[in-house]
Amino acid sequence: MTLRMYTERDLEKIRKHGLSDAEAYRQAELFTRPPVYADLLRPCTPGDGIRQLDEETFDRLVSRGARSMASGRFLKFVPASGRASRMFAALHALRGRRSPPSAEELAEAETCFKSLSKFAFHDELKRAMKRAGLNADKLAAENRYAEIAEHLLGPQGLNYADIPKALISFHQTGEGSRTAFEEHLIEASQVVRAKDGACRLHFTVPHGYLDRFEDLLEETAPKHEKRLGARFEVSFSAQKRSTDTIVVGPDNEPFRPKDDELLFWAGGHGALLENLNALRADILFIKNIDNVVTDRLKESAGRHKLALAGLLLETQEKLFDLLSRIYSKAADQTVIDEAMRYAEKHLLIPRPADWDSLPREAHRTFLIERLDRPIRVCGMVPNAGEPGGGPFWTRGKEGVSMQIVERAQVAPAEEQRALFASATHFNPVDIVCGLKDYLDESFDLERFRDPDAVLVSEKMWEGRPIRILEHPGLWNGGMARWLTLFVEMPAWTFQPVKTLADLLKEGHQG
Repeated sequence: MTLRMYTERDLEKIRKHGLSDAEAYRQAELFTRPPVYADLLRPCTPGDGIRQLDEETFDRLVSRGARSMASGRFLKFVPASGRASRMFAALHALRGRRSPPSAEELAEAETCFKSLSKFAFHDELKRAMKRAGLNADKLAAENRYAEIAEHLLGPQGLNYADIPKALISFHQTGEGSRTAFEEHLIEASQVVRAKDGACRLHFTVPHGYLDRFEDLLEETAPKHEKRLGARFEVSFSAQKRSTDTIVVGPDNEPFRPKDDELLFWAGGHGALLENLNALRADILFIKNIDNVVTDRLKESAGRHKLALAGLLLETQEKLFDLLSRIYSKAADQTVIDEAMRYAEKHLLIPRPADWDSLPREAHRTFLIERLDRPIRVCGMVPNAGEPGGGPFWTRGKEGVSMQIVERAQVAPAEEQRALFASATHFNPVDIVCGLKDYLDESFDLERFRDPDAVLVSEKMWEGRPIRILEHPGLWNGGMARWLTLFVEMPAWTFQPVKTLADLLKEGHQG
């Protein structure tokens, strides 16, 4: 690639989209680089990177988290931009939109439609089909699945193929159905509710859907607030267009859908780091939109989240004390030694090999650089084969550290693939973050990402091959230089909905 790869007209479009010329050329260069893979050393396991909390410690941390929750320091952050298209992959084939359904897809569709009445959207679907003169239950009994799929996914029915997953009815209750969005509101009353009842939440939503989210909030929040004695303070943002990336073809030249056009692609969930940064939050909970539990599990699930917060707060309290003393010019070797011991034992930061030969000022500089950072406490559940990342010891520019690694970040070498497959735990995205420093000022989170941890993948666009670039994942490269603690959580706290059939599992029924 040369600097002539973009025409002046290209650059005008790039600037109008919110990207600088420098960013456009940086992205172009990233396509030409060899892949940057995570260097896995071993999985994090209980006793080697993953903490297991005994009952006494758990109760203490829950109490600590609850006290700070009451003070109003907490905010819940929910990435809710994703559409539900992949959730219905098995049903799309029934609509004749692509190749004929496979045996596996037919089996999943049959499982779902034979249990149609168990879905929270059952009554909505029946009403939509009745308007078209069809009986959903009768069609299901006759194995006429294509017509049901068309009304479930298409615009003449519920249009679930094209709306965000947040707006889909997930759970059935005695009061009616609830969307994933509503379940996050209700869960917030267990996790971020201040003494005055305020529950602060922020959702990232796809462009063009803000009105739908605001309407749903206005429609549903009052009844939940009345029942819970809570008050929801909800804000929204969209992934910034300036975080989109420029698509290239197989030759790494700009892909042009038509003459003189460029194609931009959403930069993945790592682009949400800008949204996170803009919040200037204090203690922030991150959880994916599709990971919600029914009412019978909410109180217990909330206690586990408060335990994560309690551990973060205890860690912050000790770190802030140490940092205030280290930053003092009067910091003596006693303080330095105490801080290094804490970093090794509690934060699992290895002591530099040449530590003993370094002068005190070098010790002080190292500790300030390594400890004055955002903190994240990440719940980890036992690995049950779900798609996604896990906790690993890795080697990087700063030496050995604990990271959350996705499969796409792993080198194709057999040894690295085997290490990834040997993980005992899985990342459910149940994370509590401390976003302020010891002076109560907000960190600039961009400083603590790994800009090289991008993902390049191949896709098709209207039958033509393209290459796309995603920013470092929000909890992967986006938080690569954060202080990190991993804590084991019970498997039942993780109830993702990646396929329609997942809503039939015990965690989403009853």
